[in-house]
Amino acid sequence: MPADLLPCVEVGPDGAAHSAVIWLHGLGADGHDFEPIVPLLGLDPALGVRFVFPHAPRRAVTVNMGLIMPAWYDIRSLTLRRDVDENGVRESAEHVRRLILRENERGIPSGRIVLAGFSQGGAIALHLALRHPQSLAGIVVLSTYLVCEDSLETERSEANRATPIFQAHGTADPMVPLGAGERTRDRLRELGYEVEWQTYPVGHEVHPEEVRKVGRVLRQRFASTR
Repeated sequence: MPADLLPCVEVGPDGAAHSAVIWLHGLGADGHDFEPIVPLLGLDPALGVRFVFPHAPRRAVTVNMGLIMPAWYDIRSLTLRRDVDENGVRESAEHVRRLILRENERGIPSGRIVLAGFSQGGAIALHLALRHPQSLAGIVVLSTYLVCEDSLETERSEANRATPIFQAHGTADPMVPLGAGERTRDRLRELGYEVEWQTYPVGHEVHPEEVRKVGRVLRQRFASTR
């Protein structure tokens, strides 16, 4: 793997890959975190979906006493919206953009790629997808929030203004409060994005029904781009 690409866990189809999901984990986890959900999504093998789970770079995280851990960007405040590590956000978004380009080079066009993420990973997925210059198949973000919101209106790409977004959140989330997810949903809708919103009775985690719903969303997105 070239030095400028993040190391990744990959789960590929038995045959040729025709579509891809690039899925970003949350703070302190790694690319193995969501690997076990792949067989639970119920995807038809004929769709030929390759899952790419990158490992975030390791960095100091201020709210965790400066400990070094996998993180897409530093979190400097528990309020999430204050003192955002914009340099870290943009650096990680560039890493993920290169993974999209690698999928393009491997024969999968951007229109058959879904960007997905949980928590911090969801924030990066949303940040990049809304600014990516080629249309994507879809955006799936769980338990997350907007970062670099002030620049979104001027930086967003026309190519992804109609890309469907599935957003879900736990109603008892102590890490990323439900209100942060609701504000993100409302802002996206205000800007004209199509957001399907669901809540589940969990904390900062993924509910089994949420996994099944993501499977349905992916089936719909990839079936419509065949």
